[in-house]
This record gives sequence, structure tokens and C-alpha cells, in this order.
Amino acid sequence: MANETSDEYAEFDEQAVTATLEASRQPFEGRNLQEADFSAVDGGELELRASCISVTSGNHRVCLKLPLGIGNVCLPLPFDLPNGTAVRACLSTRTKWGIPTGVCVKLYVAGEQIASKCFP
Repeated sequence: MANETSDEYAEFDEQAVTATLEASRQPFEGRNLQEADFSAVDGGELELRASCISVTSGNHRVCLKLPLGIGNVCLPLPFDLPNGTAVRACLSTRTKWGIPTGVCVKLYVAGEQIASKCFP
């Protein structure tokens, strides 16, 4: 587990993020987005889990380095959780028509989701 303080940012597995983005693109490979060969089912946003990591809370937050040029973020945690709490952070990618639109992060403690935030 990474010890997260305000100066440390845990990173997600870059290869897992790349593989997830590729999986999102595959249904649209070789198709022209400008042509009307898509059904309504093809549209909408797709969210796929890419990677989960274990981190340790500090200062009632967890700090993470996000892919796709989003950068470093710190997500607040409920104040009833003591510093040093083991937190599982799961990253999912969001795409539309196979094109990345952002990521979402969900935080879990003891298997219970305690926070969720999406970044466009």
C-alpha cells in the first residue's frame, strides 16, 4: 500500500488503462463516425473499469495521479475514517463512440463504496 500524504500521488496501472481504452474502441474500428451506420444502441457513454489500487488515507483524503492528462487530484474522505485507513481506489474509463471522454474514481473501505467522482 502506498502511503498517501499531500505530496504523494498513487498511480493506476497505465497498461490496464490502455487496454481498457482499446476495448472501448474495438466496436467502432473501421467504422466512419460521420456516416449514419450506427444504431441508437451504439451511442451513449461507456464506462469500463480499468484498474484498482490499494492506498492509505492521510489528512482525510486520498491523492491519485489520473491518466488522460487529467493530472493529480485529492479526493476527500468522510471524517469518521481515521488517517491511515486502507482504501481501495478503482478507476474506470469513460468513452463515447470509442473516444475517451474522461475517467471515474470510486473509493471503497471494507468493501463499501464511500466516495465517487468523475472527471471529464
